[in-house]
Amino acid sequence: MEPELVRDLMVAVGLGLLIGMQREWAEKSVAGIRTFALIALAGALCGLLSRDLNFAWLLAAGLLAVAWVLWIGNQARSAATANGSGVTTEVAALVVFLIGAAVMVGHAIVAVVTAGVVALLLHAKGRLHAFVDRLGEGDFRAIARLILIGMVILPLLPDENYGPYDVLNPFRIWLMVVLIVGISLAAYVARLLMGAGLGVILAGVLGGLISSTATTVSYARRARAGGDEAAGSSIVLMVASTIVFARVLFEIALVAPSILASVAPPLAAMMVFMTAICLAAFYRARSAFRASADEQPPSDLSAAVVFGLLYAGVLVGVSAVRENFGATAMYVVAALSGLTDMDAITLSSAQLMKTGALEEATGWRLILVGAMANLLFKLAVIALVAGRSLAGRMAVMFGVSLAGGALLLWLWPA
Repeated sequence: MEPELVRDLMVAVGLGLLIGMQREWAEKSVAGIRTFALIALAGALCGLLSRDLNFAWLLAAGLLAVAWVLWIGNQARSAATANGSGVTTEVAALVVFLIGAAVMVGHAIVAVVTAGVVALLLHAKGRLHAFVDRLGEGDFRAIARLILIGMVILPLLPDENYGPYDVLNPFRIWLMVVLIVGISLAAYVARLLMGAGLGVILAGVLGGLISSTATTVSYARRARAGGDEAAGSSIVLMVASTIVFARVLFEIALVAPSILASVAPPLAAMMVFMTAICLAAFYRARSAFRASADEQPPSDLSAAVVFGLLYAGVLVGVSAVRENFGATAMYVVAALSGLTDMDAITLSSAQLMKTGALEEATGWRLILVGAMANLLFKLAVIALVAGRSLAGRMAVMFGVSLAGGALLLWLWPA
């Protein structure tokens, strides 16, 4: 027998055991740890035979046979207990059969990820049900709004550049609107599930990984509610702006790993400095976090659309300055590029440093200048959109961060 075949069979059985263990631990059901392992093995054998003997019908027949056996078992169990029950275990068993088959036809990674998702969903039953029970009409409206703008409108827009300087992309501009609404909803859910303290940290991390600019707009709108809201929002925005540097370092490692050792130290130093500001701010504001019980779902779509239009206007302005200044004013171009997006200046600088067209000592400084300009842009957005409480807090935190960045530019050896 081929070693790869044995490995795949063991993986399939192991995934069945994992999900079966969870089912047997959680509740007495129609299938337990042994049954799930056998179902996974049956799926693996059906997948193997369908692959090697070209018996495509065997998978469908096996799935139907498993479904029939589960139905008989569930009927007998219901009659014995005189109680109706859900079909979660039965559906999970059918998925496990397909997981076993997927391993054998060359999709082991998909099978492992699917098994992990199934196990997580089964284990989180209580929390998921409690969360759904807490949802109201406003929550469903917010979810429906996100589905409309993200899954209905966004795919219909052309992903092509138009307009002055060929930089207006309807798909990407509307994507910023979707991100703003999506981040607001994700932060709301995080605070409901995890409470105010952990919720704001998670929201900040996710916001920094997705788009710190969109996160800024979302939380600037929330901060209109008052001082308590401003305290939590300030932590989210500071964390998101700090995480940006982790994303920058990851992009450099991905595009130009050969230069990472020389450009990472100053950028990592900036991230550590801003992390210290985050910790100090969290310590000072922790007592002001509002309990999540009075949270209201995000509802303001118009502000996100207005920012989308502003974002488009900034893109045109940046491109105009770039064309007029050219390469003679690299730091001006870097600052303008970093206003709304750090990815462009990071990736372009990394590519130039990799090819030797740009010195590494200059390259990381361009990226840092872009990041500092991004902080200034977000501070301007906060001042325009949010109340005085959040604007004052962020002026202090971003101001200290900008001072630290300026010192790095000045004192770090060339």
